[in-house]
Amino acid sequence: MFMDRGLMYGKGDVFVYRTYATPLQGVTPIPESAYVGDDNVIFAWNVNVALGGEAFRSSFVDGDNALVVATDSMKNFILRHAANFEGSTIESFLYVMAARFMNRYSHVDEVELSAERLPFDPVAIGTGSSVTASPLVFRRSRNERTTAAIRMKRTPSGPLITALQGGLVGVQLIKVKGSSFAGFIRDEYTTLPETSDRPLFIYLNLTWTYDDFDDAIGGDMSRYVPAEQIGDIVQTVFHEVVSPSIQHLLHLIGLRILERFPQLAAISFESNNRTWETVVEQAVTGEGAVYTEPRPPYGFQRYSMTRSEADEYRQNYDTRIRSSAR
Repeated sequence: MFMDRGLMYGKGDVFVYRTYATPLQGVTPIPESAYVGDDNVIFAWNVNVALGGEAFRSSFVDGDNALVVATDSMKNFILRHAANFEGSTIESFLYVMAARFMNRYSHVDEVELSAERLPFDPVAIGTGSSVTASPLVFRRSRNERTTAAIRMKRTPSGPLITALQGGLVGVQLIKVKGSSFAGFIRDEYTTLPETSDRPLFIYLNLTWTYDDFDDAIGGDMSRYVPAEQIGDIVQTVFHEVVSPSIQHLLHLIGLRILERFPQLAAISFESNNRTWETVVEQAVTGEGAVYTEPRPPYGFQRYSMTRSEADEYRQNYDTRIRSSAR
C-alpha cells in the first residue's frame, strides 16, 4: 500500500482464486524475455483494500458505525465481483474494484487496493513421446511475485486515479562470479576486505509507474509492462555486466528497463545484499569454493530513476564516448 495514508480502514489477506480469467494477449516482445502473455487459467491474488473519507470520522471519534462498511463486506464485495471481471491484468482488476467500490458507496472519498500474485506453474506431464505442460494441474510456485497498487479519489468530476504502480517482489539471484567491490573508504572501522571477483547474492524488490495510467489498465496490451519481462531484464543485465557494486548494478538495470519501456515514468529498487560467507576459498579440485549463509546484519540499497534522469544519464554517457573517441 502507499505510505501516506490518512483516515482509512480496510481488509487484508483477501485471497482471490479466479479460474479461466481472460488470457493476457498482445504483449510486446522484448529481446531479454520469452514472455508474451499468460493464459490466466489460475488468476490468483492476495488483495488488500482500504476505504477512506470524512464520513468515517464519526466511527473513529464517536464510535458511531452508521456509515461503516464492514471489512467482511469488503472481502465479499471483491470475491463476488471477481466472477464478472473481464480483464487480464492485476492493474485492471484493481481499477475495476476501486471504481465499483466508489459507485456502490457514495460516502467513500478514497479507495486504496493492492495485491500480490499467488503464482502457480503448470506441471510437466510425460506422455511417452514428449513432455508437455498440463492444462489442468498446477504447482504453487515460491518464486518472485507480481504486485500492483492503486489509489482512487472522489472528485467533483467523478472518481480519479491518483496513483498506480506495478511491482515485482521476492527476486533472489546469485551470480557465482563476475562481481566486485573495492575502492571504498578504509579507516579504523573497516574490516571488510576488497574483492575483485565475488559471488553476489541479492534479494530485490522493484516498483514502476506509467506516464499514462491507461497503458496499465486500458485495452491495448502492447503498452502494458508485464512483471515477467521486468524480471527477465533484471536477470539478463545481472548476467551481462561485471558490476563494481550492487548500486551500479541497480543503475544499469534501471537504464535498461526505461529503455525497453518508454511508457514508464520511473522505476524504483530496494535490494538486500545476501552474499555468502566464504568458508573454503579453493576446493580440492576445480575452481570451486565452499560458502555458508551470511550472518546478519545485511546491507541494503534503495534507488529510484525517472525517465528524465535516464535520458540525462544516456546523454552524458554518449558525450563522454564521443569525447574519448576524438
